[in-house]
Amino acid sequence: MRFFPSMALLAAGLALQAGVARAAEPSRCPTADQPIETDRPDITNSSIVVPVGSLQSENGADVSGQSGSHTVGGPESRLRFGIAPCLEVLVDLPSYAAISGSHASALSSGWSDVAPAIKWQISPAPGDFDLSATLGAALPTGRAALAGPGVQPYLQFPWSKNLGSGFDLTGMLTFFTHPADPANKLTTETTLALGKELTEGVEIFAEYIGDFSEAGGSRQMANSGVLWRVTKTQQLDMHLGFGLNNNAPNFAVGLGYSFRIDGLLRDRP
Repeated sequence: MRFFPSMALLAAGLALQAGVARAAEPSRCPTADQPIETDRPDITNSSIVVPVGSLQSENGADVSGQSGSHTVGGPESRLRFGIAPCLEVLVDLPSYAAISGSHASALSSGWSDVAPAIKWQISPAPGDFDLSATLGAALPTGRAALAGPGVQPYLQFPWSKNLGSGFDLTGMLTFFTHPADPANKLTTETTLALGKELTEGVEIFAEYIGDFSEAGGSRQMANSGVLWRVTKTQQLDMHLGFGLNNNAPNFAVGLGYSFRIDGLLRDRP
């Protein structure tokens, strides 16, 4: 597993090279005229950033079960703000996890970390392929037993490919580092999802998620769901997932609501 840091550097170099090659192309960054694009309800984040001057709030709640215990989590809020063309800042706010059941204890419930990040939409490139790069870190503000000890930086590359006929193929590669954990310095997450637009504003998806750590083996899940863009700037969604091995939850189900507020930054000459 020691080769993953080199993979992260290689991926970052390829992303930078793609961005430099794109600099001479006309701008195709998102605008407020486009419908809302969210990082939920699937694990695979959107490869599209929010428009300049737009504030987007993505929220949800989940219920999961594993080995006789149940976890209720929320509000799972992510705030995203477009600060420049193809560039946004985002922050994952603390979410509370209430754990009950045969393996629960008074110390097992608590808040997650706050995690700020910056996201750059490198593409689109020819062929309707989109790629972004996100650099962030979970700060040690939550319960260490749930979120892990110390600062935990991560590097993430979400991508998407338009297949035509309403189908999209999306995926994501993420490197989570745990400097304060001597037994597990690195976790690599891979996702792959197939989406289908049923009607205007309504989409369904099926997704695979795999987490691979230096200690403790892998955790693999299958996920599926539906999202409905109620308006251009509002979205309702739900998802249902189940574990593919013993390290993953037996099931996970969630609901969410997201909205976007445009025009918070005035155009200047």
